[in-house]
Amino acid sequence: MSGTEALCSGCAAGCSALAWHTGDGRSLWGRNYDFDRLAEGSGITFLPRGTVYAPVAAPESPRCAARYACAGTGLLLSPTPVLYEGINERGLMGGQLYYRTFAHFPGAARPGARPIQPPFLVYHLLAQCATAEEAARCLEEELSLAAIPLLGAVPPLHWTFCDASGASIVAEPDRDGLHIYRNTVGVMTNSPGYPWHRLNLLNYTGIQDQDRDGPDLGDAPPPPCFSGTGAQGLPGDWSSPSRFVRLAFLRKYALPGRDEAEGVSRMFRLLQSAAFPLGLVRVSHQSRATPLDRQVLPYDYTVYTAVCCAQSLRLYWTTYENQRVRFLDLGDLLERRTPFQLSLGDRPDFLPVPPPPA
Repeated sequence: MSGTEALCSGCAAGCSALAWHTGDGRSLWGRNYDFDRLAEGSGITFLPRGTVYAPVAAPESPRCAARYACAGTGLLLSPTPVLYEGINERGLMGGQLYYRTFAHFPGAARPGARPIQPPFLVYHLLAQCATAEEAARCLEEELSLAAIPLLGAVPPLHWTFCDASGASIVAEPDRDGLHIYRNTVGVMTNSPGYPWHRLNLLNYTGIQDQDRDGPDLGDAPPPPCFSGTGAQGLPGDWSSPSRFVRLAFLRKYALPGRDEAEGVSRMFRLLQSAAFPLGLVRVSHQSRATPLDRQVLPYDYTVYTAVCCAQSLRLYWTTYENQRVRFLDLGDLLERRTPFQLSLGDRPDFLPVPPPPA
């Protein structure tokens, strides 16, 4: 069984994505990868400029050459590497999320457009586009997502991207065609589609960051004795609509970091609020395991979290078992001509602190 087949089963994941900023103007984008496994061979992946790949996994498919170097989490497959999310050397960042029951792809590419299989879209856009607007125009004018099976499967996906200016887009393949939403609220989760999630925010207009006064129900109203009442009604479960609302609220009110280090640290904290604790989301319909799947569990959980910075070109990540933040600096690799992978590192890693001298 190939890594491609493992990838197709692995696309049936949850996930939450967030675009944010720092006080000194740096653009951040990050995501939680929520699933019950991770395909063997997945890791932090670097792909240099000039990488030759095929948008369709077929011997006769025309090849492309990457304009930009990229780094992200993915698989080094042939003829096309796969990124679940990533960043390129121009600061374009983005990734794919699960779009169950809503994703629809035509059976063939539209005339005059380049066909592309859905799992290859993240890498193609990062390899060819410098901004979110370029990615949107590429989807509108040059590419045609098609229901071309990858070893018998067409994974249901939608996508979100953000660039160095902070501009963000969401791209969704619906039954009435591909929809691209510009100037988004900077949050995306899973089904339903982005317009539904945006409209659903109207149900939470009473949420605020300031505590509310106690109820005046008589001569002696009880004084407030705890904090956080302004957010009463904020959903706390792990469904896609609840995670969208929660992250939109946090993005609006949470204090951004003053610089990149502080901003990345605080963004990991925000994404933790939407993370799946292991054991709380039992899988009801588990995808078939392949020999490349490892540690398949009966629960969806946040396998890893990744955060990118468009200005420094750093890719930061943590895993469920290892919360120590690590990073890869894409800017240091731009002259490198060969791809490579690093382990995500899923073992606990604690920092010992020596006692002071006696």
